[in-house]
Amino acid sequence: MIPFLDLTKINNQYKDELIKVTSDVIDSGWYIHGQQCTAFEAEFAEYCGSKYAIGVANGLDALILTFRAWIEIGKLKEGDEVIVPANTYIASILAITENRLKPILVEPDPFTYNISPKHIEKVITDKTKCILAVHLYGQLAPMCEIMSIAQNHNLLVLEDSAQAHGASFNKCKSGNWGNASAFSFYPGKNLGALGDAGAITTNDEELADTIRALGNYGSFQKYKNIYKGVNSRLDEMQAAILRVKLKYLDNEITNRRAIAAIYQSSINNPLISLPLKDKELDIKNYKNHVWHLFVVRTLDRDNFQKYLLEQDIQTLIHYPIPPHQQKAYKSFFPENRYNLTESIHKSVLSLPISPVMTESEAMYVVDAVNRYEGK
Repeated sequence: MIPFLDLTKINNQYKDELIKVTSDVIDSGWYIHGQQCTAFEAEFAEYCGSKYAIGVANGLDALILTFRAWIEIGKLKEGDEVIVPANTYIASILAITENRLKPILVEPDPFTYNISPKHIEKVITDKTKCILAVHLYGQLAPMCEIMSIAQNHNLLVLEDSAQAHGASFNKCKSGNWGNASAFSFYPGKNLGALGDAGAITTNDEELADTIRALGNYGSFQKYKNIYKGVNSRLDEMQAAILRVKLKYLDNEITNRRAIAAIYQSSINNPLISLPLKDKELDIKNYKNHVWHLFVVRTLDRDNFQKYLLEQDIQTLIHYPIPPHQQKAYKSFFPENRYNLTESIHKSVLSLPISPVMTESEAMYVVDAVNRYEGK
């Protein structure tokens, strides 16, 4: 069986280092807000090119706390509109509604699946205060255009960088484009912890300080609470693990790009639509994409997935149901239809891709895909 993502094999590469640093944490006797967290925040901020990084418990909290901090410092208020791609993972929407903000869904670009600037322009109103730019599947959203729109309309920009650690354009990485950026270090991410973890990057000192306090019970100083905060902190163990894995992230991205290049150059089944196939690019040098996922489309998705499983190839669907069709959001989007988004969610399938996947495994997948004849 070719697994979709072999986390055991990925982490075993660094097992000795991981055991050492976790042992060091145990021996230190300090497990929350210690030296490991401080060091990782500094190293991750430097990696992204930002001034500040604030560790939190998970990627969803990273989004929620950023919106909450903007409310606390007066840059947002309840009822303000946040423009967000309709085809994102539900966490993006949850963070907006958790802060009693209003999500305004827009259709994506059909080639990249990222938010479309032309659709952003169409839905801006006097209530629009923020754009949530999701870097879906590992590819940067069109940040030059988004930042220009934001500047013209005086809007905040929050990057959802949960799938795009290390992606860059014009030497600027995810995490250093918008006013802030939220990262997830869920184990399956390109930079994954061995449990839940997340972070926010920003160049805004006031925002960074506010987020840090909000995630620590609303407190800068123990027992003195200036906000109605929450408990969302990056613990020492996960910080130590992330410090080890951050050193190897760029090498792992290079390996992912090599697998993506094999798929792009070798899959030629007309029943299968490849990502970015209709755009000219050199995959090996395409810094904009870190290939967290390699997502293809086919009208016969469920049958195609069943066929690949019979060939001992594990695949996943990211994501089967769009947010506006989820029961949790029925009252938010009662009659809205997003035809492209719905088509995408019905037809996408993610092929195996990982930094430990071999060329022979990738070619096995290619051969199986090219043999697929449909129903």
